[in-house]
Amino acid sequence: MSDLKEDLSPKSPDIHFEPIIRLPEVDVKTCEEDEEELLKLRAKLYRYASNNEPPEWKERGTGYVKLLKHKEKGTVRLLMRRDKTLKICANHNITHWMDLKPNSGSDRAWVWSVAADFADEIATEEMLAIKCNDF
Repeated sequence: MSDLKEDLSPKSPDIHFEPIIRLPEVDVKTCEEDEEELLKLRAKLYRYASNNEPPEWKERGTGYVKLLKHKEKGTVRLLMRRDKTLKICANHNITHWMDLKPNSGSDRAWVWSVAADFADEIATEEMLAIKCNDF
């Protein structure tokens, strides 16, 4: 009877499956290879939806925002990717006419306008706000 109990006790199986198809490793280009990272902060990005009634701030994503300087051209751009999906939620050049203003009521939030943001692969004029926890 004791032999029967030992045979019925659960054993941790060492199961190993070989893959059906072997996939080669792919070198993924992020277009950040020719740029130097000047700043990297964890933040939450918002865009001002003026088309809505009433107009309101809508969350665009949470992740790391980076200021990247091109090694040859010297231009600086802001790039932000969402956590987990790494989808771009902000991608635009920093220009001399951009005015970064503190958001009313918060010392960690900043607002600015962009003539051409390429987050959705189409240049659109946006008003953006960012809230950083690292300040």
